[in-house]
Amino acid sequence: MANRSSDVHDVRAEMVANVLSIQVSLGEVVTVGQQLLLLESMKMEIPVLSDVAGTISEIAVSPGVVIQEGDLLFRVS
Repeated sequence: MANRSSDVHDVRAEMVANVLSIQVSLGEVVTVGQQLLLLESMKMEIPVLSDVAGTISEIAVSPGVVIQEGDLLFRVS
């Protein structure tokens, strides 16, 4: 997770994977450690957890898409 500014955090993909499901919605308040989405890579399910507390301000992916390492998944503000 990288800072864009002091109050906006980008959640980025750490690997190539398929997006299986998204567990949050736009505007939802999330806590540290809350699962944001579920990825699948090499037949393994990988949860993506929030590193910060805040509000989901952008969802950049949808179920069924293939993401690449470094792709933006969410913005949390």
